[in-house]
Formats: sequence, structure tokens, C-alpha cells
Amino acid sequence: MITIDRVPSSRNHGLSTSGLSRFLNRARKTVGLKGEVDVLLANDATLRELNKTFRGKNKPTDVLSFPAPAEIANRHAGDLAISLETATRQARTFGHTLRDEVRVLLLHGLLHLYGEDHETDKGEMAAREATLRRELKLPTSLIERAGKIAKPSHTKPPKSKPLKSQRGSK
Repeated sequence: MITIDRVPSSRNHGLSTSGLSRFLNRARKTVGLKGEVDVLLANDATLRELNKTFRGKNKPTDVLSFPAPAEIANRHAGDLAISLETATRQARTFGHTLRDEVRVLLLHGLLHLYGEDHETDKGEMAAREATLRRELKLPTSLIERAGKIAKPSHTKPPKSKPLKSQRGSK
């Protein structure tokens, strides 16, 4: 499920919840995740608070991944939170649409939910992301472009603190 929260409703982001949901499901299957994924599209303030709460970093970020506990991962793989404000800036920087940027962030977050971690691996996540990005017809991956400008702030909080519990029940 895609939830748009804490973003001024008067702003037209040009995003289709149904289109993003279709992409999310296609990308989830391509990555190999079995469980469902909930996504929160919010603003920098929300991502800053989540980043501070779960990672101790008092700054906004583009995408946060919250893997579900192993015992429910087949039904619910986890949650993602994306800042539309940061995604908008990154889309402008890289010369593509907000829709494409959100899709890049969704794929990156899904790879983290799958267990990939570019901060500790030896390039495996970057290689897989590049392959999947081409397969899903997405622009430059988050990891590939990190060397072109300041390193993006995408992160993977600890598995024990799911975003879902912060949002309340569905």
C-alpha cells in the first residue's frame, strides 16, 4: 500500500498512487521479496524524525527501509519511507521526473528489505541494483550516482524497529 502523508495536498507531484503501486509490486517480484511492502511518501521533516528516532541521525534522508521480523517476512516484507521533497531535488539534479526518482528509491529500498546493504558489501548491491534498474527501465541507480555528487543519505534502520508501528494500524 502506498500512503501519501504530511505533504501539502495542494502540491501536484504528478504521482499516481495506482501507478506507483503497480511498479512497487513488479519491482518487489523482480527483487524476489515474497511479502507485501507498505510505503509512506512524506516530507523531509517526517524523514528527519524517522531517521533521528531509528538511526540517531538528525537529518532528512531520501529513503528509509524497515525490514519486517523474519517470522512475518513471507506475508509482510517491511516498510519504506520516502521524502518527496528530497526526491524532487534529486530528480532535478539528475534530470529526470519525480516519478522516476520515486521508482529508483523504491527499488533501492526494496533491495535493502531483501537484505542487501551497500554500506557493508563489496559492491554486490550496486551491481544487482544496476541490473534490476535496466530490467525495470529506470534511470541511474542511487549507488551509481553517489560518486557523481555528494553521497545520498539513503539508509537502512535496524530490523527491530518497523515503521508500521509508528503509523498506527491500517
